[in-house]
Amino acid sequence: MAILPPPYTVRKPSLSPKRSDTTSTRNRSLSVRSAKSSTPAPPPTKKHRFSFSSLRANHQPELSRRLFRLIKSENYVINAYESAGHERQSIATQLSEWGEQTGDDAVSELSDKLGVILSEIGSQEEQFAQNLEDYRGTLKQIRNTESSVQPSRDHKAKIIDDINRLKYKEPNSTRITTLEQELVRAEAENLVAEAQLTNVTRAKLKEAYAQHFAAVVERAEKQAILAKHGRRMLNLLNDTPVIPGNVPEPFDMEGDARQILHDAEEDLRVWTLDLEEVTTMAHTVVGGVLDGKAAASSTAIPAAHPAQTHPSQTHPSQLGVHPALRKISMGSNASSSSFRSAPDPPYPISDAERNRRADRIMAVA
Repeated sequence: MAILPPPYTVRKPSLSPKRSDTTSTRNRSLSVRSAKSSTPAPPPTKKHRFSFSSLRANHQPELSRRLFRLIKSENYVINAYESAGHERQSIATQLSEWGEQTGDDAVSELSDKLGVILSEIGSQEEQFAQNLEDYRGTLKQIRNTESSVQPSRDHKAKIIDDINRLKYKEPNSTRITTLEQELVRAEAENLVAEAQLTNVTRAKLKEAYAQHFAAVVERAEKQAILAKHGRRMLNLLNDTPVIPGNVPEPFDMEGDARQILHDAEEDLRVWTLDLEEVTTMAHTVVGGVLDGKAAASSTAIPAAHPAQTHPSQTHPSQLGVHPALRKISMGSNASSSSFRSAPDPPYPISDAERNRRADRIMAVA
């Protein structure tokens, strides 16, 4: 299964930037000049990315702190690309207006057409910023999973510390047995959480940077198309030196200039994203990754222990529960060997831990 690139915005029908003024008689797909050339277009409203989340960097769980900072830094990069796109469009308008006031027909016409191309290059910067926002959102899924796993690690570490403290201060305390049973459950829960974190991290890291590099390729190839047509436009300008007193030849290349813009627009319209396929083996369950908790819940008790697989000895409320979390209930006539053959939890344990676990099960029964 391949990771598809993000859904890119369908191209606009023309190369012109958005403007509120439509009273000019000039074709808006071929010009960036406004009806009132002396009044610059107001800049678009910038997104204010600051929020209370900006103050949470030092209060993130240790596990997700580094990725939180990375995502925050990407936010600054996206903002920079948006600003660059807007400034490029502003410069395109200034170039067109400067060419108009030179009084040279050739410079006036071509500077306006070059402004159209530069404005579209700025639009590609803004589109690239939007695609980076999609990639950033995918990274957030890893960060959120890391944040959810941290409490499981902390809970397990706290139980271990409590057990070690009691063994040092009160070696004969009965609470040690209770904490050890709680540790078994905490380790099983943490095992599931760690597996889920691994699945999410690998799948979403692959998906995020597939989006990122696809956006880089799109921006680079589209801007290369525009730059090549811009160089074609420059060849229409006759820069032969004029002898003082002579009048420059009249500019008669308007049709060729319009055709270059039409060619650029057509090339962008038929452009397709041709990339090497990025494959993925992630299970498409919920959220596009393997649902480790559900997989663990559906794990059956090994058939090598018939005493626990018998329906009469598994309460209905325990069905679908991870084996390490099930309460074992057997008849009073069960032999000691049957308790000793209880299945191991889903993590490595020593022989001494296995014997203590069997003793605790016998005591509970």
